[in-house]
Amino acid sequence: MKVEIWSDFACPFCYIGKRRFEAALEQFPQRAEVEVVYRSFELDPNAPVSVDHDVHQMLAGKYGMSREQAIDMNRNVVEQAAALGLAYHMDTLVLTNTFDAHRLAQYAAVHGKLTPMTERLLKAYFTDSLHLGDRETLAGLAAEVGLDRDDVLHMLESGAFADEVRADEQDAAALGIRAVPFFVIDRKFGVSGAQPGEVFLQALQKAWEASSPLTLLNEQDGDSANGCEDGACTPPPRKP
Repeated sequence: MKVEIWSDFACPFCYIGKRRFEAALEQFPQRAEVEVVYRSFELDPNAPVSVDHDVHQMLAGKYGMSREQAIDMNRNVVEQAAALGLAYHMDTLVLTNTFDAHRLAQYAAVHGKLTPMTERLLKAYFTDSLHLGDRETLAGLAAEVGLDRDDVLHMLESGAFADEVRADEQDAAALGIRAVPFFVIDRKFGVSGAQPGEVFLQALQKAWEASSPLTLLNEQDGDSANGCEDGACTPPPRKP
């Protein structure tokens, strides 16, 4: 079973949703049969790399609220994150464009490092207040998960993996995904938002049932009586 997760590194609920989904997956009996893939999604593709205001001011302007109201809104998000063991530092968060960070994630996927790279980028943004639009910073984060720093810098300067990011975003548009996080299971079931763990667990169970083979209702200890297999027929046992 395959779970694709569209998210952005600048989305606070994407990190929260990731943790809630991971907790649900740990409770899922068939978790070893589940492949998890992270997909690229930019909340603001036109965001500048360098921003001269903080996240509180950004939210106040976007939603037409006061700075104090924006701070209260962010405080609520911080509390939700803290309940999952995540330390959000919204006051020092560095707003930026995340396109290069998504290109790095695509590069990491090719080298078998997508999951740890995704985790490190989210932590870098929300906990460590690092600048994800800075390529030297990205290269340093890549090195932390086992990628070659110089190779990553060369990749970022070359413009590679832009097409892969755009392909994920086009897939999101085709699926009708307009907000993240968004979880897609086997391209048949979708879960929108950072839902409670029980919602994810129910979705996994439903998808598993839909993809699983038939359940035989009358099988007992492998008894194949009254049936034929392997070129032979087994008669039913004679009753005493």
